[in-house]
Amino acid sequence: MSQKYFCFRIMRLWLWGSRGLWAALVVFVTIGLAFQIWRGPFQKRPPGLYFPHLWTSTSDSPGSSLVPSCHPQQQLVFLKTHKSGSSSVLSLLHQYGDRHSLRFALPVRYQFGYPKSFQAATVKGYLPHGGGPQPAFHILCHHMRFNLPEVLRVMPPDSFFFSIVRDPAAVAISAFSYYKSVSSAFRAAPSLAAFLASPRAFYRQGGRGDHYARNLLWFDFGLPLPREMRALKRHPKPLKRTQSSGVQIWPSGSVFRPSKPDPNSLLKPPPHPKSNVQSVDHSMPLSPSATDTVSSSFIQWALAWLDSTFDLVLVAEYFDESLVLLADALCWGLDDVVGFVHNAQATGMKSVRGHKEVKDQGGIKDKQMIARARAWNNLDWALYVHFNHSLWDRADRYGRVRLASAVAKLRARRSALASRCLLGGGAVDPSQIADLQLRPFQFGARGVLGYVLRKGLTPQDQEECERLATPELQYKDKLDAKQFPKAVQSLSHPNATNPGPKGS
Repeated sequence: MSQKYFCFRIMRLWLWGSRGLWAALVVFVTIGLAFQIWRGPFQKRPPGLYFPHLWTSTSDSPGSSLVPSCHPQQQLVFLKTHKSGSSSVLSLLHQYGDRHSLRFALPVRYQFGYPKSFQAATVKGYLPHGGGPQPAFHILCHHMRFNLPEVLRVMPPDSFFFSIVRDPAAVAISAFSYYKSVSSAFRAAPSLAAFLASPRAFYRQGGRGDHYARNLLWFDFGLPLPREMRALKRHPKPLKRTQSSGVQIWPSGSVFRPSKPDPNSLLKPPPHPKSNVQSVDHSMPLSPSATDTVSSSFIQWALAWLDSTFDLVLVAEYFDESLVLLADALCWGLDDVVGFVHNAQATGMKSVRGHKEVKDQGGIKDKQMIARARAWNNLDWALYVHFNHSLWDRADRYGRVRLASAVAKLRARRSALASRCLLGGGAVDPSQIADLQLRPFQFGARGVLGYVLRKGLTPQDQEECERLATPELQYKDKLDAKQFPKAVQSLSHPNATNPGPKGS
């Protein structure tokens, strides 16, 4: 009997001990949850508006894994093309480099000698070989005409090279209004329609500012013009970034023989279901300029070189998709590519809350005008078609569903920042911007929109909102003062003196 009683006591103690352990566990979990709930409203958030773990799913957010499989790329070369949304990309680079204390390769003023080809000597603080220790630059991103050999004197060959293109029909109207006062061809034309109907009546090769009037993207990429190639008779000798990289400064090619291709061969939009590039009616008569084309081999030669040099080319018509793919390529988080539109022209903008672009062909709605604009800018159209294809090939590798999810999150974040930061939640006419540090430089026939910050922002939010809203010229001055604190600034404000034509 005593043995059974002893076993019963042991069993009861064991059961009671198990219940006690479970009870204690329940009590501790309850206390922990209560503490988290109680602490939540009073927990101090990280400074500013940017949260590094806002999107933590590796399935739809580039560069956001808790255990990252890559390292953020911080050696960047961005070719800022004109009238292609590049000012908005530049703003993102300004903000990223500012937050991470990266060193920019800055121009002495606001451009690197444009429209002349880029020269390393135009970089502020650059020391030629033999001139002492060379400062390390992280980001080269301001206006230039691309010149790879000189760029490689400033930036390491393993930098990430990227740029942006836009449909030439959209570029045409933006450039016509923006550069009318500096382009002799545009200035002589009474309207864009008149110019495109007979461009040779106004355009003269080598005329002052007339690189704005034809194949502006091709010019910005530093590609040789057909007349230069005809003088050479053959492609330049291929060079390399480094002895081992295998990346060519110029692509190799056969002897250049001008020929007369089908004038419509460059007017076929990318056969992609996502493309919003309007189809051209090939039965429509094209302007005489369409027949003034160069051989397809020359164009393919140039595109091959661009592919070997640039790691990514964004497309303005798919700006948000491009930013997601850029963040993925750079191993950045989505917050690193959230920003506002900059250097948008006032006329014709239906809404710029956060980022709502006007996606017509730059205001050109007549199909014949679209065809003429693309034919006149035939080299730019070839670039656009090529990089539209390459962007969506990259999107397919990234994953369409994943891309759509990331784009939705980027837009939601941008909208939230616009609501938090901006008076009225969007861009305003420059006449409403009293703060000169936030008022964009005004150039061209139309006003350039800017932003007014809300009152009563916290110090942290004020700092981040100012980063988002600061125009490119003022931000360049801010970075300049940060990198060269003892240097005397030649301009107190970019609106005080004309720094030269700008372009987005």
